Amino acid sequence: MSRVCIFLADGFEEVEALMAVDLLRRADIRTDMVSVSDSLTVRGRSHIEVNADVMWKDADPASADMLVLPGGQPGVTYLAQNKELAELLLDFNKKGKKIAAICAAPIILGALGILKGRKATCYPGLEDRLIGARVEQDKKVITDGNITTSRGVGTSITFSLHLISILEGDEKAEQVRRGIVFNHN
Repeated sequence: MSRVCIFLADGFEEVEALMAVDLLRRADIRTDMVSVSDSLTVRGRSHIEVNADVMWKDADPASADMLVLPGGQPGVTYLAQNKELAELLLDFNKKGKKIAAICAAPIILGALGILKGRKATCYPGLEDRLIGARVEQDKKVITDGNITTSRGVGTSITFSLHLISILEGDEKAEQVRRGIVFNHN
């Protein structure tokens, strides 16, 4: 079974994070919500409080198959300031392990040099912060090598289904898509 860590910091975008958690779990992918705050209770950008599954210090994210960064402000700023997370992302990228980021979160990957020479997308208006990327804003989700990026709340279902395809195959993603009565059009 695949394992995913989704990182939550105060100000995270609730829909982007929780859509991924929900759909990945529907696909029977072990999905841990990891708090990088000082509490298991993390408050989203719309002031919705979520209880994470585990604190950073207890999460063992290095053993995950994929790391996921949701957008939202100031959540992305707090994620970007976490030096341990930055080191983990760089290590994952060096090893070719899977990393996904949506909305404003791809700017974290840009700042770390992870997007250099790769196709990527993000929330409109942040394109210049995808340092070194070949930005393509006409796609909802882009995977280039081990890196997947997406645009925002409106693309969160497509993003989450895409992550399922990457981890467990197209058939599993299609099963979840039918189960939630989602049409890509």
